[in-house]
Formats: sequence, structure tokens, C-alpha cells
Amino acid sequence: MIYFESKRLIFRDWKHRDLERFRNMNKDIKVMEYFPSILTKEETDNFLKKIKKEFNELGYGLYAVELKHNKEFIGYIGFHNANFDANFTPCIEIGWRLKYEAWGNGYATEGAKACLDYGFNKLKFDKIFSFTAKINIRSESVMKKIGMKKIGEFDHPNLDKHSPLSKHVLYFID
Repeated sequence: MIYFESKRLIFRDWKHRDLERFRNMNKDIKVMEYFPSILTKEETDNFLKKIKKEFNELGYGLYAVELKHNKEFIGYIGFHNANFDANFTPCIEIGWRLKYEAWGNGYATEGAKACLDYGFNKLKFDKIFSFTAKINIRSESVMKKIGMKKIGEFDHPNLDKHSPLSKHVLYFID
């Protein structure tokens, strides 16, 4: 099923053919630079099961994204219910992960703007959060470009407090 589109992107359900590309993306050290580690085949498979479960339970989630002009899967952009222990959770988070070859084309910004529009106008969300490791300047830049405002910083409770990834920036839009 196609949920919505932007000028260059299609936001759709996950297909079986996406799995190998998703596995490759999640083991790319450039793509996973601001995560604790790359994902194994099994970890990616489990992640995709969680994504599909969220869609089944909530009707939204991390949408598979493909390019309109050639139908190439490039990653995901969408929503996730964040429920780790923090003063702003549980919350709806917008997030993205695109394969390295898709970077630098404005797809994350274009896609995140389309997701926000869909989230507010179709799904009727009243507020959406986003967060990333403080050192992930590229993702923070996308948050700014899509109109989100920085409302703070926090130490991610699921990461070792001594990790350079622990300190996160927190953004919000309503």
C-alpha cells in the first residue's frame, strides 16, 4: 500500500524485496555511524518485524521509501512510538535512515516534511518529537530544516553514559 508521496518519493508498506537492501543499509558503517553498532542480519530482521508490528497495531510507522523515478528502495522515514524512560516520553518520534548512496540529495528533508504533513493532517497528531546523538549534525540539520525547534538535550537512558552517543538533542513541533 502507498500511504502518500512527495515530489520525488513514495512512502509505502514494506515488501519482501526490501529486506536484503535493508540488511545492507544497516550494516553500512557510514549509515550507522551515530548508532552503537551496525546491525546483524538477525537484528535487522527483528527490527523489521517491530516496524511491521507497529503498523499493524497503530496504522502508522517507519514507511519504506522509494524513489519515484526508478522505484529504488532507499530506506525509511516515518513515525515511531518512543517509550524509553525520559521526561518527554512516551511520544511520537519522527525519524529517518537512508542508504548512504541516497545522501546529499535532500531526500531526508523532503521526506520528513511530507511525513509531518501526513502526521498532522491525516493521522491528526498534535505534536511530534525528534532526537539524535548531539554529534549527529546532519540529522539535527534536517530537524531544523523541517521547522522543528530544539527544546533541550538529554542523556539517552539506553546508552552507556560514557559513550559519545549518549548526549542527545531533542526537537519538537506542534
